[in-house]
This record gives sequence, structure tokens and C-alpha cells, in this order.
Amino acid sequence: MIMSTFGKRLRECREAKKLSQQDLAKLLKTSYSVIGKYERDEMKPSIEVARNIAKYIGTTLGYLSGETDDMDLFKDPAMLKRLNELNSLSDPDRDGILYALDGLLRDAKARKTYAL
Repeated sequence: MIMSTFGKRLRECREAKKLSQQDLAKLLKTSYSVIGKYERDEMKPSIEVARNIAKYIGTTLGYLSGETDDMDLFKDPAMLKRLNELNSLSDPDRDGILYALDGLLRDAKARKTYAL
């Protein structure tokens, strides 16, 4: 499997949003040539700039950096709130909830598989 680079993912998302390099450059207060360098992987943005890019093109920093292949992961505020609440629990409570959740997910996947 070929890994998508930051630049390729940036271009894909920018084009999906129907933004030109100039449009994105204006939003980021930079030049379109800088956006071109990002897209050709000749230059990497700072974390702050990458976060702004993700916001403007409607994806996540995790997707742009290749940490996930799901460009919408963690954009749902309700899901983020749940994950933050889960993270704030004690280890035994969190482990118990994750154990139950893993079972529910496994069952849902099995139902989906057998429904085909």
C-alpha cells in the first residue's frame, strides 16, 4: 500500500473543498507558492499552520499527517466529548467501559458481516 504524503492529502482535501492554492494562501496569510511547496512535499508547515490548514480544508491534523486514513475522524463534537469523559475516568472504570464497548463493536461487526 502506498502511503499518502502530507502534500498529497493536503491537495486532495483542498480540491475537495474547491479551494485554489491562492484561496488557501489568503486564508493562511501566506503566498500560493508556499501552498505549492507544501503540496509537493518540498516544505513542511509548523504544527500551528498545519492545524489551521486542517481547519480551513475541513479535515484533521491526524489525517493530513498520515496518522489516520479517515479524514473525518474526531470532527464530531459529541464523540470528542465522550472520549474526553472516558479519558478522565479511573483506569478500572475506563477499562470496564472499553471492554464492554469492544464486545458491542465485535457483535455489530458480526451482524454486519452475516447480513451481507
